[in-house]
Amino acid sequence: MLQFDIVTIFPEIFVSYFSESIIKRAVKNNLIKIKIHNLRNWSQGVHKQVDDRPYGGGPGMILMMEPIAKALEAITVNRLPLTANKKKTVNSKRLPVSRIIMLTPAGKKFNQREAERLAKYDQLILLCGRYEGFDARVDKLVDEKISIGDYVLAGGELPAMVVLEAVARQVKGVVGHDHALAEETFSKGLDYIEYPQYTRPEIVEIRNQKSEIRKLRVPKILLSGNHAKIKKWRGKMSNKAR
Repeated sequence: MLQFDIVTIFPEIFVSYFSESIIKRAVKNNLIKIKIHNLRNWSQGVHKQVDDRPYGGGPGMILMMEPIAKALEAITVNRLPLTANKKKTVNSKRLPVSRIIMLTPAGKKFNQREAERLAKYDQLILLCGRYEGFDARVDKLVDEKISIGDYVLAGGELPAMVVLEAVARQVKGVVGHDHALAEETFSKGLDYIEYPQYTRPEIVEIRNQKSEIRKLRVPKILLSGNHAKIKKWRGKMSNKAR
């Protein structure tokens, strides 16, 4: 079972999203496990401080290294203390049992290939930033940095949800039947595939701003029952979208 551990200072953000749809079913069916950790549980003092002013001056606050280090030591499973990993064999490759990931705009771009790679681990620890980022020494505690795009968000919570769902979909049984991922956009072995898809009714009438009625029809090829021709048509249409 793939376990996701998310370290954040806003644990409630995740409750609603993970309580719905595909992620809820995956957890219920014991296909994945999700644990949300409040970083403040590893801080000291009455106010449970996890951030402080940057040395040398500058705007904003920086997440402190000490509570992060304590959190990672506490929640990382089957792994030697941060500097050495116990390893296992996955698809003839030696991989650490767990992977510590910092979510940051400075990380490498996340894509479908990365989701497939990360799904091979037993545990993914997703470290969510806030404010002006992390004390730079936190870099020594993580295995890699990941970004979901060239833009800045308030924190790493939304990127954590994106990464978790994309990776969870690669776990067998999470997405419907065994072939559900085979022709999915950006699926393994394909740079891109997204042919148009239609459902009932066969004809839909819409009215434009001039009150003229227009009929939108399903392509006849999809109604033919000729699966060879349908497959060829889908390939042609997906190529147009490249």
